[in-house]
Order: sequence, then structure tokens, then C-alpha cells
Amino acid sequence: MNTPPSPPSAERTDGSSVRIGALVPLSRPGWVEAGQHLLAGLELAVREVNDVGGIVGRPLELVVRDTAADPQRAAAAVDELARLGVAALAGEYHSVVARAAAARADALGLPFLCSSAVLDALTEQPTEWVARLAPAQSHGWRIYADFLLGAGHSRIAVAAEPSVYWASGARILRDYLAPRGGTVIELDMRKVAPTAVCDELVDNRATALLLLVGHPEPAVSIVKSVRRDQRLAEVMIGAPAGQPEFAEWATLLGDDSAAIPFLRYLPERLTPLGARVETALRERLGEAPSFVAFEGYDTVAVLADVLRSHGADRVRTAESWPRVAVEGTRGQIQFSRTPGISVWQWAWTPVQVVDRDPARPDRFRILHTG
Repeated sequence: MNTPPSPPSAERTDGSSVRIGALVPLSRPGWVEAGQHLLAGLELAVREVNDVGGIVGRPLELVVRDTAADPQRAAAAVDELARLGVAALAGEYHSVVARAAAARADALGLPFLCSSAVLDALTEQPTEWVARLAPAQSHGWRIYADFLLGAGHSRIAVAAEPSVYWASGARILRDYLAPRGGTVIELDMRKVAPTAVCDELVDNRATALLLLVGHPEPAVSIVKSVRRDQRLAEVMIGAPAGQPEFAEWATLLGDDSAAIPFLRYLPERLTPLGARVETALRERLGEAPSFVAFEGYDTVAVLADVLRSHGADRVRTAESWPRVAVEGTRGQIQFSRTPGISVWQWAWTPVQVVDRDPARPDRFRILHTG
């Protein structure tokens, strides 16, 4: 392993805190609600670690930086956190932002446990410094494609914005569906207005429309346009990236928020730890926690276990990824090398396709599991 020297501040013995740098989108254009849930999980786990003695008697401290969905801002935050002597990095929700953070962490020799971003190629080359809890996009989106086929959809339109993440998602769907008789029709949302999407769906005889676009816009406007077009009453709208997971979606769309299947990384039953954490997160957030909040909690649970075993030395932390065995909120967490994935990967967290129940949009229905 390439092992850049850790600054002296990364390993303190004077009883001062052990610091973890947290990358979280907390302002627009970042997905703020996702960031708030991620941070709630991180903070709850840090509090619980400190309630039982911290890291071998030293308090665990979270040093939070807002990435605002900006890759350059995230890379600068990684530089700053490395100078501050954090033992490791945690967090991030947006895949393109996490990719920038992972590249910088790899260059600096700073362990990074990515909580929630799914892009397969989180780093250009294989790295020992980065591990990930969320399932890779290719894994989750193939499960979503299986759901589409099982529901009888073979002509599938994708409303897509330009981004490595959206382009990767469209490619995964196309490559998986084509040999199975499916067709993916791409609508470039730089050229197609939300109101014009409806005509495209009719012209292409699409039975499903997937939202590979930002939240809240243009996703909300596209949903409203399609729902109001009588010609498209039978067209299913889907959102594999998970836009309907958060309460803001239901607030903005009301009844139109329901029956839009999305990916969620939860088991049918949480572990006993998960059930306890769910109660605490609900109290902290004032609403039901999303899977992203559990990802945040599990991130700190893993890092705390590693830091207790190996101290705050960055090299030893990175070397410990293959030996991790931690009971998380959603199952036993272990990391391995997975073909096509450049980082240490938990293979795999449970994957569900769910939607909001039309009878009660505040309640979710599990449609498919993988």
C-alpha cells in the first residue's frame, strides 16, 4: 500500500478527541433532506459511542463540512480535514461528489468510509483507502430492472440530465434490459421541456418513465405533467435514485407522490440494533428515518470499531477494511473486493423496490426485493 505519512495530529495520546471528518450535503443544490438524515445518523452514533467511553477513553468528535453537491468544494474539504488531523472521513450522499472526495482521500492517504453514494467507479483505480456501505449502482439498478420486467414493462423511457451518475444508470439499464427484450428510450432533458415529455412518451409507446433527474426540479414538474395527461394514465413513473424516499417529495406532490417505485437499502426487518436506532432517529428527526439515516449510523459504528481496535492511525485503519465484522442496523457489515468495484465494498446491503401507498402516501409498500 502507498502510505503517505500521517501528520502527528492524526495520532494523539493526550486524551484529546479522535476526529472523524463528515462530508454531507446541507445546502442547495445539494439534496438537503438527504444530508440532514445522513448527518442525524452520524451524530446519533457518535453520541452513543461517547456514552460508552468513546475510543479507548477519548471522545469521538465529528467535524462536519457541507459539500452542497459540489465536487470541488468536497475535494477542498478533504484537504482541510486532512490538515486538521482527522483519523478518517465519513459520509457523502451524491455519487459525483463522493467520487471527487474519494480521489482526494486516496491521494492523501486518508481512510474514507463512504456512506451513501453508489457510483461503481468511485475511484478511477483500485484503492486501499476507500470502503463503501451503499450497494454499487450496477447491483441496485439491475434489481430495479428485474422489477420493471416483472411488472410487464419492456418499453422504458428515461428522462435524463447530463451527469456521470445519470449516464451510468441509463447504461446499466440499457445493458441489462436489451438482452431480455427491453428497450430504453433516452430523453435528454436539456432539450425536452417537462411539458413535452408527455408527447415523447406517446410517440415512443413507452409504458414506463424513469426519472434520472434532479430533485425537486425538474423531477416534480415532470411528474405533474405526466399525471395530468389522460393519454398516459397507464404509464408507470419510476425513480430508481430514490427521490420519493423523503418527506419533501410527498409535500410537493401530494397524491401524485404515490405509486412511483424507487430503490431503498433496507431489509424487511431491521436488526434489534436497527429497531432501537430507528426509534432514536425518529425522535431526533421528528419523522420516520430514511435508509440514508441508517447508512450514517452504520458508518460511525464501523469506524468506531476500527478505531478502538487499531487506534487513530490512518494506515492501520485502511489496512483493517478486510477484517471488519460489525453488526449494523441492517445486518452484519463486512467488506470485500467485488469485480468491477474499485473500493472495499459491503456486498451487499439489502435492496428493496418500494413506493408510497396511494391509499396513504406517508406509508411505503415493498414491491420487490433483491
